[in-house]
Amino acid sequence: MASQGYGLPIAIAVIVFAIIVLAAAVRILREYERAVVFRLGRLLPVKGPGLILLIPLVDKMERISTRLETIDVQRQEVMTKDNVPATVDAVVYYRVINPSDAVVQVKNFHKATYLLAQTTLRSVLGQSELDELLAERDRINKRLQEIIDEHTEPWGIKVSMVEVRDVILPDTMKRAMARQAEIERERRAKIINAEGEYQASQRLADAAKILAVEPISLQLRFLQTLSEVASENNSTTCPSTSSPRSSKPPRRSSRAWTNRRRQRADPRRRDRERPQIRRAGARLLPCLCPGHVRQKRDSSPISAPGTAPPAARPPGRRTADPG
Repeated sequence: MASQGYGLPIAIAVIVFAIIVLAAAVRILREYERAVVFRLGRLLPVKGPGLILLIPLVDKMERISTRLETIDVQRQEVMTKDNVPATVDAVVYYRVINPSDAVVQVKNFHKATYLLAQTTLRSVLGQSELDELLAERDRINKRLQEIIDEHTEPWGIKVSMVEVRDVILPDTMKRAMARQAEIERERRAKIINAEGEYQASQRLADAAKILAVEPISLQLRFLQTLSEVASENNSTTCPSTSSPRSSKPPRRSSRAWTNRRRQRADPRRRDRERPQIRRAGARLLPCLCPGHVRQKRDSSPISAPGTAPPAARPPGRRTADPG
């Protein structure tokens, strides 16, 4: 009876121990998971997916995911080849193709890949100019992918793609680039305008050769231009009656102009010519203004009856009016 009393607890303990051991020995892996098993410290072949059995306290398992993973490389301050500071960030896509190497060859393959991508990003962008970074980003992405993949291949990791996500430039550099783009567009506009002028001059030269063959065609073209001007109704066209071959007014010689300037600058000559000019003006005044002379004569003083007329001025040399 005593043996039967102890048998039931022992059976229960054995069943519980078996359940614990079975739970520790059985592992279920998903389709994208692989198991790297170490038995007494030695590497076993990769197992999975599905149900696998382990020896408790003997086997140690590492779960490795074979799905595509991403690494977000934080913003990095880089200096380009032409000494332009820039802030860039990137994203790296990779997957584990050899789980045993990812566990044996490197301690933490995710962190190692992240640091390698961060260092390679600074190195590659430091060897490129700013224009290449902005215009040839695909080539830089491919170069980054090749370098990182070459270094991670011994770890059993395949880097499928690297993308430079954003490039942040200083505000002064943005303004300088905008000014450069504006000047470049102005240069292109001037070149296009010059090309148009050159083509127009060639067409005008060809038209002049055609018009030179028939002189009447030039007259017809002139009449057509007049009709186009008159159609606007905002201008008046006055045809010239003079011959186009009219002679130009004679030009004064420099000697005569110099003599006249000297005469005007001589004060003694001006004093001598002033009385002559006044006498000439007095002779021309009756001809120009006869009414004024008649009024002046009528306003002369008349002597009263019985009084003597005013004495006549003795003849003599007339003095010039100081005024």
